[in-house]
Amino acid sequence: MQLHTIKGYIQDMYLVEYPDRLLLLDGACRADIPHLKSFIEQDLGRDFHDLHTVVVTHMHPDHAGAAHKLRALTGCKLVSADREFDWYARWDGMLMHLTDLALARWMANRLGRPKANLWYSRKLKPDYKLSDGETIPGFEDWVVLETPGHTDRDLSVYCPSERLAYVADLMVEVKQKLIPPFPIFHPNKYRQSVERIYDLHLDTLLVAHGGQVAFDQPAFEHLLVSAPRRPVTHWRVTKIKCKSLLKSIWRFGFIDKKKP
Repeated sequence: MQLHTIKGYIQDMYLVEYPDRLLLLDGACRADIPHLKSFIEQDLGRDFHDLHTVVVTHMHPDHAGAAHKLRALTGCKLVSADREFDWYARWDGMLMHLTDLALARWMANRLGRPKANLWYSRKLKPDYKLSDGETIPGFEDWVVLETPGHTDRDLSVYCPSERLAYVADLMVEVKQKLIPPFPIFHPNKYRQSVERIYDLHLDTLLVAHGGQVAFDQPAFEHLLVSAPRRPVTHWRVTKIKCKSLLKSIWRFGFIDKKKP
């Protein structure tokens, strides 16, 4: 087994190489597909169809955006968490999908990336829905761990024999510090997930935004202290901003009326 780190459009990709097949630890951006294809064919000298399985850790654009297209191109299998409903279900899910695409574009712009098509279906159709502790079909040395908090269906991918885990957006590295991601829909579950990963005593911890990171006790404690106690989501932030705006308008109007 050989692990390759590939710099993606707005996140790092992790490709696990075996003699007869390849495992992609997350679903990447749609914009990553040409780069991933080039890496497999040019750098590894492999056939693109050697891509056997793609894990989708959650439904955000840089983790699920390439999944369906990769399956159409290579015939690979898609793995996701076992959930009854789609993350982007109903009208509010449609709006959240558009918001997440806008956030991905904003991040790309901030990183100086060229404009690219990031559109992908908000409804994932996986080949395998796995629950906590189940092995990835065809890659029995890898198991999925449910580590919710960022969303309701976050998966981490764990290789016990190597004491290695990829935790996607469970944490992000900014200015050499690990901080919680945005959004966090389930803060209590988030803390439990962070503690669970820390208790694995890993040799190697990989994140989508930051590469390989050191997750020692100070980093763990800082992450827990930084984690919110209440949900921090698109809608909550918008609601708070709207409230603040309305208060400002009311105060301005009230003060204006009291002026002689």
